Amino acid sequence: MILVTLGTQDKKFTRLLSELDALIENKVIQDKVIVQAGFSSDYSSNNMEIFDLIAKDKFDKLISECDLLITHGGVGAILTGLKYQKKIIAIPRLKKYKEHVNDHQVQIVENFNEEGYIIGINDVKDLENAIKEIKNFHPKKFQSNKKHMISLIKELIDK
Repeated sequence: MILVTLGTQDKKFTRLLSELDALIENKVIQDKVIVQAGFSSDYSSNNMEIFDLIAKDKFDKLISECDLLITHGGVGAILTGLKYQKKIIAIPRLKKYKEHVNDHQVQIVENFNEEGYIIGINDVKDLENAIKEIKNFHPKKFQSNKKHMISLIKELIDK
């Protein structure tokens, strides 16, 4: 099963859904596709199961059960996928398409991609190649530096 998550941003990300629909129609994707679409949940598809938002525990269960996570470039979605050691393809929402207020997701996706945690793409037209590449992709195991970050923040506060 492929889980697609578009996050909770109050803007649409239908360009990714359109590309997924085309890849399913062309038999590039043959797995069941479930989409957490948020504000894009009005997108109509006969090929995908689409819902808007669900409780975190149900969402985490879907992530734990999926074979592949395709996500927007949100840190929370990427980190949750990594927590469950999932193969992840991430595509940033872009300002030029009015999918976000700025292009910060481009840097997020690039950083996780460069570190070897995910396959990051900037153009939905590259999704077909990413899906083919993910089969042989072995993501680097993620180790959080949360404790280090907390100690840095405490150190700054104490100063």
